[in-house]
Amino acid sequence: MSIRPQLLRHDEGEAYWFTGNLVTVKAAGTQTRGQLTVVEFVNPPGFAPPLHRHQLEDEMFYVLSGSAVFHCAGEELKAGPGDFVLLPVGLPHTFVVGADEPLRVLQITTPAGFEGFVAEAGEPATELRLPDPAPVDPAALGHAAARHGIELLGPPPGH
Repeated sequence: MSIRPQLLRHDEGEAYWFTGNLVTVKAAGTQTRGQLTVVEFVNPPGFAPPLHRHQLEDEMFYVLSGSAVFHCAGEELKAGPGDFVLLPVGLPHTFVVGADEPLRVLQITTPAGFEGFVAEAGEPATELRLPDPAPVDPAALGHAAARHGIELLGPPPGH
């Protein structure tokens, strides 16, 4: 397989609606020899994923805009624009997006594979705007997560 340089503009990449968030794949395992995945997330204000842990990959976030409080292994990490958060493999974590504006982050996972979870559990985004929140089927999400080495441990904070 030949690896080539790549340029994606701000509005380019495979986009998915995933748990009420817009996820755009910027670099997949096929472009990085399986080394890492980079996606851009746009999370609505107040969003929080279930408490979970990745069994295969480290997860990192570079905050582009907005803010969030990350909870990992008993620590609370408050992050805003320009901040970088590392959530090591195997540690339970979640986060809560600030109430004032969407959170826009680059999420990096290593090794690659997170893009497969997004594609399986999400649906292709044809419009690049945040949709009306739709309920997520927890059983379907849990099954997809398990197939991708992610263990769901509990509800989002405050639920």
